[in-house]
Amino acid sequence: MTTHEVLNQVPPLVGYDAADDPALLDGLAREGAGWAAVELHELGRIGGTEQAIEHGRLANEHPPVLRTHDRYGHRIDEVEFHPSWHELMRTAVTHGLHAAPWADDRPGAHVARAAKFYTWRPDAGHGCPISMTYAAVPALRHNAELAAQYEPLLTAAAYDFGLRPPLAKQGLLAGMSMTEKQGGSDVRANTTTARPEPDGTYRLVGHKWFTSAPMCDIFLTLAQAPGGLTCFLVPRVLPDGTRNPMRLMRLKDKLGNRSNASAEVEYEHAVAWRVGDEGRGVRTIIDMVNLTRLDCVIGAAAGMRQGLITAAHHATHRRAFGRYLVDQPLMRNVLADLAVESEAATVLTMRLAGATDRSARGDASETAFKRLALAVGKYWVCKRGPGHAAEALECLGGNGYVEESGMPRLFRESPLNSIWEGSGNVAALDVLRALAKDPQVVEAFRAEVTAAAGADARLDAAVRQLQADLSDHGELELRARRVVERLALVLQGSLLVRHGHPAVADAFCASRLGGDHGQAFGTLPSGVDFAAIISRAVPKVS
Repeated sequence: MTTHEVLNQVPPLVGYDAADDPALLDGLAREGAGWAAVELHELGRIGGTEQAIEHGRLANEHPPVLRTHDRYGHRIDEVEFHPSWHELMRTAVTHGLHAAPWADDRPGAHVARAAKFYTWRPDAGHGCPISMTYAAVPALRHNAELAAQYEPLLTAAAYDFGLRPPLAKQGLLAGMSMTEKQGGSDVRANTTTARPEPDGTYRLVGHKWFTSAPMCDIFLTLAQAPGGLTCFLVPRVLPDGTRNPMRLMRLKDKLGNRSNASAEVEYEHAVAWRVGDEGRGVRTIIDMVNLTRLDCVIGAAAGMRQGLITAAHHATHRRAFGRYLVDQPLMRNVLADLAVESEAATVLTMRLAGATDRSARGDASETAFKRLALAVGKYWVCKRGPGHAAEALECLGGNGYVEESGMPRLFRESPLNSIWEGSGNVAALDVLRALAKDPQVVEAFRAEVTAAAGADARLDAAVRQLQADLSDHGELELRARRVVERLALVLQGSLLVRHGHPAVADAFCASRLGGDHGQAFGTLPSGVDFAAIISRAVPKVS
């Protein structure tokens, strides 16, 4: 029986261009990759299709399954994925979201790749192997012979899934395998050993507690060689086609990121090739870590944008108490506040991508700026993600708490970027190391934040307060989070004042720097141009 007529329902958020983001597009042009706008919009339109969104849902509804043995009892250590996972991966690789910039001589190649990684978000989990493949290349270059063999396959736009000898495939994916049970982020406490062999290889014995994306073709891992902690390349399949004894013990049962496999691994005399000098493992692999940290910032900013447009779309189409939600003052305040946070994250993300691109091309000043700004951004943008996701979910009310809305998955993903590649304390302490060790790093950061001097009195006052904080060395480690927060806010404020929409910059300076703001989202002061800010957040659905 028909009992009622269904009314006041929000239409599905499909058929839009995920790249239609003013802060993103402005940053793309500003940071030297305007030439990539056409291909970025092409990817954005794919990402906004019902099919792509459904692939994201299915990849999470049907998570990977570990098959340790075949029907005859032989070890196979394979991970099975739903077909939707492979479709998402194929799109990401063919559009160059992986290591493609390392084979692209155009200025801005890394910026274009960052913008694509930000835009392609039907599912966050498959971004893990994409990110690590991007980050593996500079670390691998510490061994010129290995780089010559593997780099062309890592940068190839071919998704070639399956366990076969790496050099016989059309394209490769790279993973990383560093942390152990007893150490976590303290990789110098690793106990896995590496024994050199007469043929120049090493044999690894030990374990890894958290190996990201164990279905990848090759891994960069750390082990204790005779000369100390060293970085190695470990293939899943050896050149003769036999399986390398890299045993997948179990997959992690994670809060989020469920489409992606993360494994506990044991090495049973696994064959490995050395990357970099013995005893220089941390120095070798830090190149990889820094780039995956960049992708943590990109992922957190992209999650904020997704939460924002979902909330804005809902509020634009849902009525309550006789008015659309978007027309009600308190909801307008919440949406505008979410938009300000999102745009601040995006403008910082694109600046970091630009610094990464110019650093890769030999710009020493950009390298110095990136050293501090990336650690600051990793701490702050990723830390803001969970609160932003929770508020965006609440904008949908009870509907947002239901899996079908997609918001619970977004919420579960949100803490990951703050934890992966060093949690909040690790990032904050890394900032202190950068401040203490290299005056050029401090000067490069100072030049960036003072580039807007005189443009906004609230920003100028915040810069002065920051300088006072940095001059006070008492209990600096205890105050590290507060110091890093101030560094981040001043940097975001400077970028928005110079490059952002005036209404967004004004709201940011008033609330984040001027102090006229509550603890929750939706507490912007009166006088903010709410309409101008919200208009930038409402997706254009065809």
